[in-house]
Amino acid sequence: MLSIAGATAAALAWASSARTQRHMGAGFEGEGTDYTVLFTELPLVVAVGAALPAVACALLVHLMRRRRRATDQGMESEMESELDG
Repeated sequence: MLSIAGATAAALAWASSARTQRHMGAGFEGEGTDYTVLFTELPLVVAVGAALPAVACALLVHLMRRRRRATDQGMESEMESELDG
């Protein structure tokens, strides 16, 4: 669901940009119209928008595991010092 939302949001953001509007014929009398952006840029924008939530989730999981390991190691050393003392 997050990938679908990311792809949709990326495509809508891309479509609303001034650069895309100019390529799609919003220039003076259609000047600068270039429909190849639909085949070159749009698929890349959608792919990145779909991949971004997965990358963010993987990064979050990685950071949480690192934090848990650091906390576990801190507790182990604290327990060892209590046993030695």
